Amino acid sequence: QEKVFNQAVTQNPQSLILEGGSIESDGQGTLLTTRHCLTAPNRNQPMSYEQISDTLLSVLGAKQLLSLEHGQLMGDDTDGHIDTLVRFCDPDTLVYQGCDREEDEHFLPLNSMAEALTELRNLQGKLYRCHALPLPEPKFNAEGERLPASYANFLIINHAVLVPTYKDPHDEAALAVIQRCFPDREVIGIDCLALIEQGGSLHCCTMQIPAPQR
Repeated sequence: QEKVFNQAVTQNPQSLILEGGSIESDGQGTLLTTRHCLTAPNRNQPMSYEQISDTLLSVLGAKQLLSLEHGQLMGDDTDGHIDTLVRFCDPDTLVYQGCDREEDEHFLPLNSMAEALTELRNLQGKLYRCHALPLPEPKFNAEGERLPASYANFLIINHAVLVPTYKDPHDEAALAVIQRCFPDREVIGIDCLALIEQGGSLHCCTMQIPAPQR
């Protein structure tokens, strides 16, 4: 599969600005993303969303691209990477970063996102099973800026799922939700308070390998 993908990219060179965390795949031909991440002014202009979508589907060999209009986290500098918001657990199941605190600035956008998820369908026309994650209490840096703490930024590895935690009262509840979504894997919490100081969390830091210093 890696060889086929590399050949496709080599034969169809593109100049898309598209980090790994900006798309999520079910492995069955469906891609999930946020529209803003693909069409922000600093990305992929002057291509239209339709042109970007057609290019992604062609290069990655996918059959449909589902995009969300709402949900970017405060402090996120990625224009709304999907890996902080919604993830596939299996081809029929989505887990997403929810918010049930009306006073929180994320309440409206995340609940609008949750409502949109209930309308998405897979390639067989079936609705997804959707599971909400609790939202961590607000986390701030030394300058008082809110950090993008999300439980959706987990990492799936062989036989386990590594889940970011934040020394937060909601950590255990978030781990329990993800355990229900991955009953055959061990769910392990990883303290990521230091990581979100850098603008991302656990899954974010596994997506790129920095160039070695010379």
